[in-house]
Amino acid sequence: MSATAMNVKALLFDLDGTLIDSAPDLAGAANEMRVARGLPELPLSHFRPMVGSGARGMLHRALEVGPDHDDFAALRDEFLGRYESRMTLETRIFPAMLPVLQALLLRSLPWAIVTNKATRFTEPLVRALGLDLQSKALICGDTTPHSKPHPAPLLEAARRMQVSVTECIYVGDDLRDVQAGRAAGMATVAVAWGYTGQGDVIENWGADHVIHWPHQLLQLPGLA
Repeated sequence: MSATAMNVKALLFDLDGTLIDSAPDLAGAANEMRVARGLPELPLSHFRPMVGSGARGMLHRALEVGPDHDDFAALRDEFLGRYESRMTLETRIFPAMLPVLQALLLRSLPWAIVTNKATRFTEPLVRALGLDLQSKALICGDTTPHSKPHPAPLLEAARRMQVSVTECIYVGDDLRDVQAGRAAGMATVAVAWGYTGQGDVIENWGADHVIHWPHQLLQLPGLA
């Protein structure tokens, strides 16, 4: 599917790394765990590339532990608890996304959020940032039986918005976003300002479009 011949009727956005910069609070929770263990804080740049990997990525960067560690489950729960208590302290909508969302509003072009983040965190965060006032649907990692890269969350978003998948564009900063979009039959846009991981070549993900700045979204075929 390509967006070039599309009559776009809806956009779907990933959340972390696409609409919002949540890295400071995720890194903050990881650093809290380090400080509690007598370790020095690490710079945001140390954590930022792995934000897309969630608790697993943060724990690996903070304490060099992985899912095979005996205490991983307890450490993950501690991290999530610390993150939940501070997740709105420093997290912000990417400033360059604000005029894009305003432009979509002026064009009466609806959009929704599809994220792998659990509802427990997503709903209060989206409300705190005011995104709930514009978003037409919110699909979290536990909304459907499967999360991305499975297409189910994107299909559910399209169903709730009452639009065909062929009239949707999915925008995200992770390979799983592109995989989910393609599996759902949607056009896909990969964004380079997010948490793309270490060594990832975003142009190799197979997205219909790769953009480096939010305003470029409005210049894509079907949206321009």
